[in-house]
Amino acid sequence: MTISSKLKFSYLKRTLDFRFDAGTSRGVLKTRDVYWIKCWSEFNPSVIGWGEAAPLVGLSPDFLEDFEQKLQEQLVAAENQSWPTTEDELLLLIKELVPMDLPSIRFGLETAVLDLLNGGQKRILPNNFFDQGLSIPINGLIWMGDRDFMLRQIDQKLEEGFNCIKMKIGAIDFDQELELIRYIRERVSPEKMVLRVDANGAFSVEEALCKLERLSAYALHSIEQPIKAGQWKQMRALCQSTPLPIALDEELIGVNDKAELLDEIRPQHIILKPTLVGGILETREWIHLAEERGIGWWMTSALESNIGLNAICQLASSLKPSIPQGLGTGKLYHNNIDSPLQVHSGQIHYHATIPWETPA
Repeated sequence: MTISSKLKFSYLKRTLDFRFDAGTSRGVLKTRDVYWIKCWSEFNPSVIGWGEAAPLVGLSPDFLEDFEQKLQEQLVAAENQSWPTTEDELLLLIKELVPMDLPSIRFGLETAVLDLLNGGQKRILPNNFFDQGLSIPINGLIWMGDRDFMLRQIDQKLEEGFNCIKMKIGAIDFDQELELIRYIRERVSPEKMVLRVDANGAFSVEEALCKLERLSAYALHSIEQPIKAGQWKQMRALCQSTPLPIALDEELIGVNDKAELLDEIRPQHIILKPTLVGGILETREWIHLAEERGIGWWMTSALESNIGLNAICQLASSLKPSIPQGLGTGKLYHNNIDSPLQVHSGQIHYHATIPWETPA
């Protein structure tokens, strides 16, 4: 469809309740606020595009006390724009309209307007996930917690048929974490199970290499962000000497000169969270630069509701990923919005026969 030159916008806030205490090296999450952006044309108000702005505590540049005020200001500015009717022009306009330090708002606005452009059917981009129902392999996520809690999660993921598991580490005793990794490896060989770990910057610079060497005994695919972001010189040294591949995650947030970071650190992989790095255009640019340098990549959600997760799945699918993605967060909440997104046997699917719940 085409959209009129002027659009209307509003937003709804929902506080999502976790099914469990979601532990990370930065603390425990019990709830999560998301903001659903509604977009429509006055000439056809029954067709609605939906996006999601979901700033993440401790990580997002736009996790601010006055976030709602900034969101409202951006939506007012968006109503004063004359909107083009092609994807490329829309994305460029939103990049100019929303500053880089409001990445979740930029991604939410991109999603809402593209959804409207495509008829308000939750189709964001041309992609095989939505258009042809092709599933995306994903990793099963093991959250931090005490040993027994993590063990139960591991057993559940193995029973559910995942052949890629990502385990968050850095919150409990490191020897206990190694025991849990060993537990997985005793049951599933490296040939049948891809195993990733995510330290969320929990290691000190002094201890990092020693811990990487101990982890490397278990044939891991990669470790995400072993040390805190912002230490480029130390991270480069780690990437040069590491016995297992390193993936940058938090390191990408708020970076303007992407090529400089990649050339300085030379990681083995990067991980893209569109909500945190500034949306569709920024994600595509990261991937283009990484592929030019022979750096691997995959995409993950950042605890969005199913509206945001759907957009990230479609973006990932449009880029034809070659390895499992991190898109299995839809079941985290008691009160997520009902959607066609379903996870079976280690893959996420879009079941078009299942209706979307209307945001409210």
